[in-house]
Amino acid sequence: MTERAAWTADEALEQLYAAHWRQLVRLSVLLVRDVGTAEEVVQDAFVAVHARWSRLRDPERALAYLRQAVVNRSRSALRHRAVVARHAATVRLADTQDPTPASDQREAVLDAMRALSDRQREVLALRYFLDLSEADIADTLGISRGAVKSHASRGSAALRALLQEDL
Repeated sequence: MTERAAWTADEALEQLYAAHWRQLVRLSVLLVRDVGTAEEVVQDAFVAVHARWSRLRDPERALAYLRQAVVNRSRSALRHRAVVARHAATVRLADTQDPTPASDQREAVLDAMRALSDRQREVLALRYFLDLSEADIADTLGISRGAVKSHASRGSAALRALLQEDL
C-alpha cells in the first residue's frame, strides 16, 4: 500500500487541489467558456470526490475521478445554460472584444471549438490542452481508445476546415 493510498480524504484532496486546481479550471473553461462557471464546476467536483472518498475503488486514481467529474459537471452546466437560454427572455449583453490580432485568432479558435460536437471538443481539450494520452482521455470520458482516436481525428479535421474558412 502506498503512502498516498493511506491518506485521508482531506489530505489527498488538499494535495490534489494544490497541484491540479488551476489545470482543472482551465479544462472546464475550455468546455463551458466561462471562468466563473468553470471555477464552480471544479469546486463542486472536489467536494463530490471528497464526499465519496471512502467509496473510491482506487484512491490512486483520484485525479482521474476528478477529471471525469469536471467533464461531467461541465456538460451539466452547458445543458443548464441551454435550458436557461431557451426559456429566458433576457437581453444578451454584447461581448467586449479586444481588437488585437492575437485576440482575433483566439476568438476564431474558440468559435471553431464551439462548432465541434461536445465529444470532439472534450477529446481535443483533454489531448491538446492537458496533454493527456489516449488511454487517459478514454478513462476520463469513459469511452474506448478507438473512440478517442476517432473523435480526435474528426474533430481535428473539422477544426482545420472551420479555421480555413475564417482565413
